[in-house]
Amino acid sequence: MSILDDLASCDQNNCVEIDRVTDLIPKIIGFTNFRIVIKNNGAQQMVLAKSSLKVLQRLTSIGGEIGVALRYKISKHPFLLRNLGVILGDNSSDQELSKLVAGILRNLAIDRDTRQEIGHMQVLITRLMKAFIKSDGTSSTNVDCFLPKVAGQALAMLAMDNVHNCLVMMKEPELINKLKNMILIPDEKYIYVAASLLRSMCQHAQAKLTESDLKELSHTLREVLERIMNVEGAELEILIGLSSQICKVIPEEFAQKLEGGQIKRRFVKRLVDALNANINPGAHCPGIRRVILEQSIYMMECNSLNASCFNEFRMMEALSMVEEMPSRTENYWIFLGGAGFMEYNTPLFALVDRAKEMLGVQCHKFFIDAVVMQKEQTENAGVGVRRPCLLLTHGKTSECAYDLIR
Repeated sequence: MSILDDLASCDQNNCVEIDRVTDLIPKIIGFTNFRIVIKNNGAQQMVLAKSSLKVLQRLTSIGGEIGVALRYKISKHPFLLRNLGVILGDNSSDQELSKLVAGILRNLAIDRDTRQEIGHMQVLITRLMKAFIKSDGTSSTNVDCFLPKVAGQALAMLAMDNVHNCLVMMKEPELINKLKNMILIPDEKYIYVAASLLRSMCQHAQAKLTESDLKELSHTLREVLERIMNVEGAELEILIGLSSQICKVIPEEFAQKLEGGQIKRRFVKRLVDALNANINPGAHCPGIRRVILEQSIYMMECNSLNASCFNEFRMMEALSMVEEMPSRTENYWIFLGGAGFMEYNTPLFALVDRAKEMLGVQCHKFFIDAVVMQKEQTENAGVGVRRPCLLLTHGKTSECAYDLIR
């Protein structure tokens, strides 16, 4: 097994050969039958089980078409998920074994159908949740601190774009409160995993959120907004993704936090600046422009007057740059080995159009108000009323020419 692990890690072509060997992968999975390991109580079988899990984690993490084929073949083994569930549920097992199992589940969850299949074996989600969160709402304090982090990553993957799995996770008592606590604590090991999970709960399990849950979201918001001002890359994408969903779920509280803290202008500027700074989103944060657009749209839908603030910081110019330089990278949630996975349902250009529409509504309102004002000020019916022809210059409305209304 150690040789297979070394071969798989040094060259992807070796993974092709491993896949081609008849019945090799089923035999590797067979060694993960923990009931047999416990029954025989043999150190050699335990070493073999751990080595098999290492190989499976390595094979499921491969990128490209080879990785797709390997994950499909591994996930279709009839006893794989059962074996992984037994290992996660055995309190006497080595923490390293549980971490390897969580890593395998995280990697397999990249595939939409496999993500759904894992969710239907609810015990897997329950046991991952137990590894990620203690009953008092704090992260697990194992000597091996990687277990809760990898378990959280697996849960975050399983929750992405999956209503059923989110509803299963919401069965965890006081989940929203526990995730809030993980975001607010100074230790940053679990903040972004917790933020990703909280975003999915807002997006796919909103109907299950109680009044208490909504209060916890409100308490989380200030910390999220402050962190948005200071992070970049994947962390920024995760936090804006969360703030946009909180804005959608509790729009009035979101507006109060911005206005009460007098940070609305600073926050809007941060969004526009981040949109301009990410002209070419990379594989590490492919959805960053998407979440910025969603956040901006939700804010303007909540209060159309917010469009004026976005116009002040030249949002229309930033939208034009997104429109002129789209990227196929932005069609996917995540990337692995240069290949995109989990395609978004809503194309990016649809979000750009919606944002422009919201900005345009505010400009049109300004136009109409200006015409009405001039009509009211005109006392001589025979004198033409000058109608301002509006031009968006650097995101600001200005008068560039006049027509006469007779």
